[in-house]
Amino acid sequence: MKVDFCLPIYNEEKILEKNVLKLLNYCSAQQFNFDWKITIVSNGSSDSSSTIGEKLKAENSDKINFINIKTPGRGQALKTYWLKSPADIVVYMDIDLAVSLDEIPRLIQPIINKTFDLLVGSRLMPESKIKRSFIRELSSQSYNFLSRVILKHNFSDMQCGFKAVKAEVFKKIAPYIKDTKWFFDTELIIFTKIFGYKIKEIPVNWSENRYDERESKVNMFKDSFKFLYNLIALKIRLANIKKKNLAN
Repeated sequence: MKVDFCLPIYNEEKILEKNVLKLLNYCSAQQFNFDWKITIVSNGSSDSSSTIGEKLKAENSDKINFINIKTPGRGQALKTYWLKSPADIVVYMDIDLAVSLDEIPRLIQPIINKTFDLLVGSRLMPESKIKRSFIRELSSQSYNFLSRVILKHNFSDMQCGFKAVKAEVFKKIAPYIKDTKWFFDTELIIFTKIFGYKIKEIPVNWSENRYDERESKVNMFKDSFKFLYNLIALKIRLANIKKKNLAN
């Protein structure tokens, strides 16, 4: 089994090298029952992230890969690279490594065991341990509540940056995933569910890792309207897909 740990980044020069090496050192110290590689996927970065990524690749070519996608958008970056990845399992992790690295085996093993196709880290399950600001907690809880009401699912956390999916499953649902940014996560989960693949949520130990100069990419009011629009648009798309399938 080959596992590809993908780190999508946008202007993360301040933490990129430190955190990639942290992940590299952690994985190197483990006795995993799978082969692994770390892939940095830069999407539209205008700082020195690309230079740092190329340097890390050159110094650790056997375990670190670097991909530069010139247009911004986390969803687009992941979709573009995942469709090309030679791995059996593709993993998505936020570069701030907010989820404890000790959670990695629980994210990967159920797919290796062929019991699940998509594993989703959750900050909002009763067993989860989280440290985060009030505004981010409110934003996350509100979005997940709205998504459950509108899309009729029972998942607790759609947006946690800690997911693993069987590569062959992703390639089958990829044509239906349209969002190029943050809504990618929701579409990934919903279409995996619709096509009958097995999904498992796992509670995670999550800590908000933010240095003083690093601005939050969450805009409470702007993002709330955007997510609401995306949820309604996806609901309409799903209804149209259902009608088309029934007509056929």
